Amino acid sequence: MFRPLIVIQIALSASLALSSCRPAPGSPAASVAPHPLAGPDEVYPGLYEAVQMARIFPDSKTFADCTPLQDPATILAAWQVQSAQPDFSLEAFVQQYFARPVAPGASFKADTSRTVQAHIQALWPVLTRQPDTRQTGTLLPLPQPYIVPGGRFGEVYYWDSYFTMLGLAVSDTSTRQMIGHMLDNFAFLIDTAGHIPNGNRVYYLSRSQPPFFALMVQLWAHTRQDSALLDRYYPQLQREYAFWMDGAASLAPGQAHRRVVRLPDGTLLNRYWDDHPTPRPESYREDVELARTSGRPPEALYRDLRAACESGWDFSSRWLRDGHSLATIRTTELIPADLNCLLYTLEMTLATVAQRQQQPDAAARYRQAADSRRLAIRQYSWDSEAQAFTDYDWVKNQSAGVYSLAGMFPLAMGLADSAQAASMADLIKRKFLKPGGLISTLSHTRQQWDAPNGWAPLQWMTIQGLRQYGYHILADDITTRWVRLNTQVYKRTGRLVEKYNVEDLSLTAGGGEYPLQDGFGWTNGVLLRLLYEKDKSHN
Repeated sequence: MFRPLIVIQIALSASLALSSCRPAPGSPAASVAPHPLAGPDEVYPGLYEAVQMARIFPDSKTFADCTPLQDPATILAAWQVQSAQPDFSLEAFVQQYFARPVAPGASFKADTSRTVQAHIQALWPVLTRQPDTRQTGTLLPLPQPYIVPGGRFGEVYYWDSYFTMLGLAVSDTSTRQMIGHMLDNFAFLIDTAGHIPNGNRVYYLSRSQPPFFALMVQLWAHTRQDSALLDRYYPQLQREYAFWMDGAASLAPGQAHRRVVRLPDGTLLNRYWDDHPTPRPESYREDVELARTSGRPPEALYRDLRAACESGWDFSSRWLRDGHSLATIRTTELIPADLNCLLYTLEMTLATVAQRQQQPDAAARYRQAADSRRLAIRQYSWDSEAQAFTDYDWVKNQSAGVYSLAGMFPLAMGLADSAQAASMADLIKRKFLKPGGLISTLSHTRQQWDAPNGWAPLQWMTIQGLRQYGYHILADDITTRWVRLNTQVYKRTGRLVEKYNVEDLSLTAGGGEYPLQDGFGWTNGVLLRLLYEKDKSHN
């Protein structure tokens, strides 16, 4: 099979070595050829746009994930000749030259007589992809097996994987080992791409996702009761930090560069970003059509759309200037509370490992950066008028003013003071708590990261944040509602899905750019972990 776009060739010997023992930190996991940052829209100029704008596939991601059956030059030459013919069929041409992706677990049949725990255990192998030895289409090869979310998502996703790992950690020993495999894959991506992309697709390389790698390493070290695992991934933790902080050293007050922002008083914080101001290949038609009617410079719109994808919240009213129209998206103008809490955790993890490795100067630098960030989060992410953690508009020098569950990350990471925690707990109970769990924001916009939808990762982070500050009754209440809804939907439909309608339990979740997906990696992981902890507390 021809391997277009980015070519990452994993040596067979390296793959075999990785299967028996992982490489020491910083050692090469594979041989990597130099590669361009080229997406399918760049490799198939003209053809890609024609296919997407003609709606050959209802979901734009389908063509982005198709595997070419011949090399791109041959396909483009054939298209240029055949498209000039009067009886040319673009749909037939695509069928001839491209193979459609197969959804993971498409043939899996659920047995609802089994417990939901047994169902999840049966799903792990269904959602597992084996190591790749070469690139096919836009899929970037990885040296170890990995678990994908399911449905239209047939590749690994960065922040999804942490929540999947929560469930893997309480599975049987052989299944638990998947955490180590996935960590090695992420370490491989950091070493070869310079960061962990949104997912292992070539078109995701221009952005990352919320930086959960440090929490993944901590989870694995705790699961294995082996603190040396922190040392093992120290080089990759450092490289990820360098990626997020690129340009910080030379940034003047009031300026921003890529993912770093220096506020007028010199405070350094981070934002979401994407290096390509172009339509997303996986949502090409949607982005082009929005740009035509937005009244904004297309590059600015595309950048903000892509940056929101890096956040994982694609899309939500928290990014929208007017609170409801996607055309007003302004992601790059905001300093997100959740992102900076995760980077605080990364800094503290780096400080801890540096101290373990007898690097006192490095440990002091990381700890100072973490202390500065902690104070900045309390100052800039805390809206004193609303008495809540929110995103901060660094362009207007004011709170973004949108309530969302991202405001619970300061509690989950232990950054809030007791009064702030009390205020957030009260807000959760009064505004966010619904029959099936927690809504993501208070707005109904038809965006999928808004009401009435609830998402597993946000339930987990909120529950952990409440427990950190002693609000166990409220945390237990959220757990009960979320577990009950997940279980009821499974018993009724045989499915665990990407997101849930937590306001009206008779309806399914909706909104966004694509239909509701089932599988589903992070739902499985969080549900299994919550059930495990619930059973453990009763024993």
